[in-house]
Amino acid sequence: QVHLVESGGDLVQAGGSLRLSCAASGSIFRLNYMGWYRQAPGKQRDFVATVTNGGTTNYADSVKGRFTISRDNAKNTVYLQMNSLKPDDTAVYYCNVDYQNRYGSRSFSSWGQGTQVTVSS
Repeated sequence: QVHLVESGGDLVQAGGSLRLSCAASGSIFRLNYMGWYRQAPGKQRDFVATVTNGGTTNYADSVKGRFTISRDNAKNTVYLQMNSLKPDDTAVYYCNVDYQNRYGSRSFSSWGQGTQVTVSS
């Protein structure tokens, strides 16, 4: 089982920046993709960004050009640099990883507990 610990959420003014971190620990053979999702009050959880273990990134249209996802494979950590934040970015941000716990195993998914990002206007 993989445990995820997120950090970096905060209250920030519109136009500001935040950097979220998510560190994975536990029975990890390989972390495949690592990503971020967000859920605003009363809404469904939405995709934000993912990065593969080869470094290929994918972003939601709403964050392209403002957010950057990256990972440090040596630390089993994924980051989300968020710039030019808008009030619409207010949400709980969740880390998600797809991993294998041993060679040849199927993939598993794990979610973090979430970190609150609030952007004031």
